[in-house]
Amino acid sequence: MKALLVAEYRDGQLLGSYQELIDFGGQLGAECAMFAVGSKDTLPAFDGTLYLADVSQVGEFDPDAHKQLLLGVIEQEQPDYIVFSHSSYGWDLAPRVAFSLKASQISEVVEISDGTMVVPVCNAKLRRQVKPNTPITVVTLQAGAFGLAEPPTGSPEVKEVAAVGCGPISFTGYEEAEAGGVDLSKSEVIVSAGRGVGKPENVAIIEDLAKALGGDYGASRPVVDSEWVEHNRQVGTTGQTVSPKLYVACGISGAIQHLAGMKKSEFIVAVNTDKDAPIGEAADVLVVADLKQFIPVLTEKIKGG
Repeated sequence: MKALLVAEYRDGQLLGSYQELIDFGGQLGAECAMFAVGSKDTLPAFDGTLYLADVSQVGEFDPDAHKQLLLGVIEQEQPDYIVFSHSSYGWDLAPRVAFSLKASQISEVVEISDGTMVVPVCNAKLRRQVKPNTPITVVTLQAGAFGLAEPPTGSPEVKEVAAVGCGPISFTGYEEAEAGGVDLSKSEVIVSAGRGVGKPENVAIIEDLAKALGGDYGASRPVVDSEWVEHNRQVGTTGQTVSPKLYVACGISGAIQHLAGMKKSEFIVAVNTDKDAPIGEAADVLVVADLKQFIPVLTEKIKGG
């Protein structure tokens, strides 16, 4: 089995998401090669073949040109899987490649189970196992779902890929998203509300604890989707990625999308009635309790202290 991993560069820098691709390939038990449009100045730590197109000639974003380059590499490598990150780059390029190859595409994979791909459904409340029905499969990986226990090592064997011309799109640069409301990425303490708060009125007790701790309050996607909290307070892959000194998850089950957005927190406390909730695996401390009873008491203790 062979896999072709598609690494990404942004503003001339190799993105660390390539390590997630390597872990996925390892879990597949596949022989891996890598493709990237980038620079020799910043190469991945990878013990394999790297097909590298010069970003100064092709540009960081040119879907038609990148697709043609990638199709040429695919013809040489004959991989069973072509693996992208589930990012704006992957969203754009993966379906173009799949269509050209008449290949199956499995998007937002979060796990490999019994040799099949696991993807979230029903707003990540459920998961399903998916099997491809074509010889070649295009895959995108949910951010944070895969990752190596140790940083990768090795130096790739670089094979330069010549540009085949430019497409009709002219890439001019990146633009920062307009900031709105609180910037949780700068918060040292975050207390987040999950579906377990029960109703919108109970978000207030989460906010009270956050204030008592000198921090900010956030929320998981289900709470934001229910319009109990504004979107700019959402933590997760479709919200903000945060790394506070203290993260308190209240009534949050621990969907992979949420964990990916807060797993770099220095210390994680989870409050949940379910002792087996996935959030417990990421938490340094798990409090098995009804948050509606526990959080107000904790808040009063902190204020009184």
